[in-house]
Amino acid sequence: MAEAIRMPLLSDTMKEGVIAEWHKKVGDTVKADDVIAEVETDKATMEVTPYVDGTLLYTSEKGKGVPINGIMAIVGKPGEEFQSLLDAEKNNAAAPAATQEQPAATETPQPQSAAPQQAPQPVQAAPAPQPTPAAAPQQQAVQGTDDRIKASPLAKKLAEDKGVDINALKGSGDNGRIIKRDVDSYTPAQKAPAQKAAVPVMPFMPAGQEGHTDTPLSQMRRIIAQKLSESKHNSPHFYLTMTITMDNAIESRKAINAVSPVKVSFNDLVIKACAMALRRHPQVNSSWMGDFIRQNNHIHIGTAVAVDEGLIVPVIKFADQKSLSQIADEAGILIDKARTKKIQPQEFTGNTFTISNLGMMDIDEFTAIINPPDACILAVGKIAATPVVEKGVVVIRQLMKITLSCDHRVVDGAVGSRFLQTLKAHLENPVTMLV
Repeated sequence: MAEAIRMPLLSDTMKEGVIAEWHKKVGDTVKADDVIAEVETDKATMEVTPYVDGTLLYTSEKGKGVPINGIMAIVGKPGEEFQSLLDAEKNNAAAPAATQEQPAATETPQPQSAAPQQAPQPVQAAPAPQPTPAAAPQQQAVQGTDDRIKASPLAKKLAEDKGVDINALKGSGDNGRIIKRDVDSYTPAQKAPAQKAAVPVMPFMPAGQEGHTDTPLSQMRRIIAQKLSESKHNSPHFYLTMTITMDNAIESRKAINAVSPVKVSFNDLVIKACAMALRRHPQVNSSWMGDFIRQNNHIHIGTAVAVDEGLIVPVIKFADQKSLSQIADEAGILIDKARTKKIQPQEFTGNTFTISNLGMMDIDEFTAIINPPDACILAVGKIAATPVVEKGVVVIRQLMKITLSCDHRVVDGAVGSRFLQTLKAHLENPVTMLV
């Protein structure tokens, strides 16, 4: 009997998944542990396996959204009837859709509704016994893509631990399968200097002619809009700004990087300082739970990272228990995974405090919206040489402004201020973070 492969829940905020790539096509034989597709969620792109053996009878359209638990593929015996599964799915969705029609009018229209796309699929589902010459090159190209990503589970895990892109490896196993020795012997090629991302330029319009460009919402952008709107609306924000003298931090960072196995950034210093300050001020490391306040005894610090579709927040777990070099190494791996959409759910969830740093973008200071379930978020500006008066004399100091956004239901002004004073003491005298 044909079995439906349904869209799995791949993140806590996921409502639907978008088929980014099919690695198998209709008519292919699949095994339970084969990777048949890559699914784009609001946070990352993840692989999906069918967990059943058989022939791929149906696939949903690439680039279209499939709701959680919706049918994304059907596996069965060659030529087996499967339209009844699609019809049942359509009928089950009809009743809820009717009741939700009125509130849905306030949301952004969804052009990628699954229902309109399902009708033509059965026509594509039955592959011709012999592909035409024109179709052969396309089939070969698809198969080539599938070959490049065949890898043993051990090789995948080892590549992930080492931060190696599995797609960059050439397999030496059977049928080009990537195995452990391919990961162990891999040497990254010398990369050309990275080019800056192209800045979108407004298209030229003839004089006097109006125009506009509509961009469909990505999964990530839709969730960002939802979560931050709820946070700003539901959490009573207030803001505390403080200026940090970073001269000692600059010198300490030079000395640390002279002996550290990985390069420690200023953001890594801020993460470590925040972790130590949170240990002293646990009220800041808390969450509003509606009927009670949860004070977290562990410290997981998220760092906002800009990606093409918006923002993602990789999380450094147990940051207070890690050295600066460990934080730097882990942060570098997580940021790279976030930007390549290879980050996994456990790596961007569980935050108890968040940092948003725009100093590298030449921003003096700003305020950030709290990232639920945190009670606070720290906004970090740039380090700038600034004239200051000390003992009646004008001197140049390297100053950095930070702003703490607080949920007033959890953190009061005095609590937030004491946290910032401790944070300031650690950053202005970094040796205190090493003892």
